[in-house]
Amino acid sequence: MDRSMVILVDEEDRPRGLAEKMDAHLRGELHRAFSIFIFNDRGELLLQQRALDKYHSGGLWTNTCCSHPVEEMKLEDFARLRLKEEMGFDAPLEKLFDFLYRADMENGLIEHEFDHVLTGSYNGTVSPDPREVLDHKFLSLDEISDSLDKFPQLYTAWFRMVFPRVKKWYQLQHPRS
Repeated sequence: MDRSMVILVDEEDRPRGLAEKMDAHLRGELHRAFSIFIFNDRGELLLQQRALDKYHSGGLWTNTCCSHPVEEMKLEDFARLRLKEEMGFDAPLEKLFDFLYRADMENGLIEHEFDHVLTGSYNGTVSPDPREVLDHKFLSLDEISDSLDKFPQLYTAWFRMVFPRVKKWYQLQHPRS
């Protein structure tokens, strides 16, 4: 399984080949990705702070886990594998929606992704890989919204874009009594 490669796709998520991950990010080529949002029973979202030495967005807060799937595995299977590797636990995942985005990153890199958004729930111990994750915490959706409004620079570009949609989905699924 070659994790240095990303799956290039068109705007309908149809594969059009492979590219080396850093080359795809330097050229801004559209590629497949996934973002996982894990909630606990209190309706809090598990955020992670990316390790400082990540190839981009180091030290920024983001969703529970995100990565690029590999060609050899189904997206959902690889997403669960990455969740276990990165955050130290496994959880069933459900697909919510897809979205396309393009964002300029530091070091001349460009994120241009067809991002599959997945969700799940988990209430146990979180044991992140310190090579991937600097810190983690569960926060309420309102706490996250307030923080995003006041300090957007502390969050990854994709998280700032997708969080409002995930929050709306969660609130529709779990209306307050």
